[in-house]
Amino acid sequence: MPDAAARAPEMTPYQPAPAPARPAPAQPARQVVITGLGAVTAAGRGTGALLGLVLAGEPAFAPVTRFAVQRCRATVAAALPGSPVLADELAAVIDDACAAAAMGWADRNGTGLLMALHSDAAAARDPRARQATGSLAGEMAQRCGLVGLLRTYTTACVAASTATADAAAMIVAGQADRVVVAAGYLVDQDSFAVFDAGRALAADGQLRPFSKGRRGMLLGDGLAAIVLESAAMASHRGAPPLARLAGWGRAGDAYHVCQPRPDGTGLARAIESALRRAQVGRGEVGYVNASGSGTVFGDAAESAALHRTFGPAVRSIPVSSTKSVHGHALEASALLELVATVLALRSGQLPVNAGFLAPDDECDLDLVLGTARQRRPGYALSLNAAFGGANTALLVGAA
Repeated sequence: MPDAAARAPEMTPYQPAPAPARPAPAQPARQVVITGLGAVTAAGRGTGALLGLVLAGEPAFAPVTRFAVQRCRATVAAALPGSPVLADELAAVIDDACAAAAMGWADRNGTGLLMALHSDAAAARDPRARQATGSLAGEMAQRCGLVGLLRTYTTACVAASTATADAAAMIVAGQADRVVVAAGYLVDQDSFAVFDAGRALAADGQLRPFSKGRRGMLLGDGLAAIVLESAAMASHRGAPPLARLAGWGRAGDAYHVCQPRPDGTGLARAIESALRRAQVGRGEVGYVNASGSGTVFGDAAESAALHRTFGPAVRSIPVSSTKSVHGHALEASALLELVATVLALRSGQLPVNAGFLAPDDECDLDLVLGTARQRRPGYALSLNAAFGGANTALLVGAA
């Protein structure tokens, strides 16, 4: 996320309790699998377009034509051509994910929808509208035939990852057999103006995660949907899993209203929670799709969190931020990046960390630079952070 102009007062460093390399065994839990994916970015509609974009490492940023930007410092974003309609794009991406999961209309009856949005006017006016057909989430449920639990998440840049964690927790607890999680953001004039006025957007037109000379974030259109279900339900339906959602973790640090805690302890706790939940050792993580928003303080804090969690071994874990090519989709970013992570695991190629200029001593990581790296790790992390010190970690396991 973007950073304030000056650092907040330093705090006493947090010292986490020592943790074993591999957590102790726990009672078996219901396994959560991903059976359907859908995605839309400036590169096009469909997961193939997203995978091609992140593996090529060619940023999709271009001059903004959707609204006037003559008075702005930044003038580019990663946007679809024309004037796409959010509701139509969301309905299409949800249908894509359901089709990929072989979900007919009968399967959708009783399937809940958890949706992350930058804003939902009806839900904002009245919390009861989150369950009503007047909200955007309600409209999507009706259009896509999803008759079940309905929730709207608008909790900044961890909205979609929070929704994903909630959906997985419901499945593990036996409260649901299948849940669709969807998220969408289209670059809008108000958000662009706010971030530009706060000097959070990169005036040089490139998002450069973990690079020396990085100058901030850039916005991008992003829509995504996934189908989560219990492994037993997927097997019963004959739906092959694309990946496993092995673990998830959430943690807050409340350090500053818009700055991350410099030592990265909040994000480190989220990662540790995801690993414990999955009973996966640190040495089993083979790729990190980082939050990597290209801000000076944010990237340094995320690097600190990775060093705190993995120690010296972090230098052998490939890291990249797919925001470097598709931009920051705000509330939808976490789900879009989760989809990209699943696609990368399945392809055996790791996405490029684009926009890199030179190493930064505060971001000592094994970045995937230049071309996609050939590797098929068993586990990968997808990380996100938001204003107010909210941090999430989603651990994906190969199917």
